[in-house]
Amino acid sequence: MNSPLHRLAGPGFSRPPGPPPMMDTRHVERKWIDVAYASQSAAQKLDIYLPDKGDGPFPVIITIHGGAWMFGDKGDIMNLHFLEGLKRGFAVVCMNYRLSSEAQFPKQIYDCKAAVRHLRANAETYHLDVNRIAAWGASAGAHLAALLGTSRKVRKLEDFTMGNPRASSAVHAVVDWYGPTESFLKMDEQLITSGMGEPDHSTADSPESRLLGQKITEVPDLVRFASPMTYIKANMPPFLIQHGLKDEIVPIQQSLNFAAEIERSADSKRVTLEILTDATHGDPLFETPQNVARVLDFLEQQLKTLKSRR
Repeated sequence: MNSPLHRLAGPGFSRPPGPPPMMDTRHVERKWIDVAYASQSAAQKLDIYLPDKGDGPFPVIITIHGGAWMFGDKGDIMNLHFLEGLKRGFAVVCMNYRLSSEAQFPKQIYDCKAAVRHLRANAETYHLDVNRIAAWGASAGAHLAALLGTSRKVRKLEDFTMGNPRASSAVHAVVDWYGPTESFLKMDEQLITSGMGEPDHSTADSPESRLLGQKITEVPDLVRFASPMTYIKANMPPFLIQHGLKDEIVPIQQSLNFAAEIERSADSKRVTLEILTDATHGDPLFETPQNVARVLDFLEQQLKTLKSRR
């Protein structure tokens, strides 16, 4: 059985014996690496990649890596598929955030929102279109991307002391790959019901408990505070949710129930749910050229109608 430290890792989901190799981005001519978006931690950095051609401003995809909120890096090879957005004319921003070994929730979403504000405040420098920003995350990163999407103007999930307090942290579209988006407290029960995996999300050393700094069964209010479902509203951005039917880590019910609540509380036009029938957690099926093209088609469709501006 995988230990809790190996959960929610994204592609392959088992933590490798060493860190994954870094991406080779020498083919990207225009980029900024290790840009600090805040000053509280060495983790608060992002990489900005621009298409080879054009003056912009470019619509933006902000990517948030998986890794159980415990490991992963913006520059490792697991993020390579995100760079396909460059071929479609998107700027791609890969960001790091404070891991749970350094800080507990809500510091991770503070970081994500501070990164968005930094990009808006410096859009001229980086040739970015601040009215066309999407967030795309996998697994634990999808939890944060979804939270970015649903929690606009929720002040308790934002730390303006991190910089650029007058800039908005809103995003205009979200891609959620198999993220825990309903409730951490339901995950074990859902795994038992579906018979798809080992129920260990509620232990004291689970990734979810480590994220919150306490055993999740003892802090139901904090669990609700961390759930993207808590903040669903009528004017939320459109979501594309993709989840594997055979996911043995994050139960598919998380996405089914999250999508159903968006339809009920917001609008059916705000969510597209796609089930990959043969996919497990972090399956390579998500990263096929065909599926990545599907995601980019969705982002183009959602962002093209917005008025371009810096």
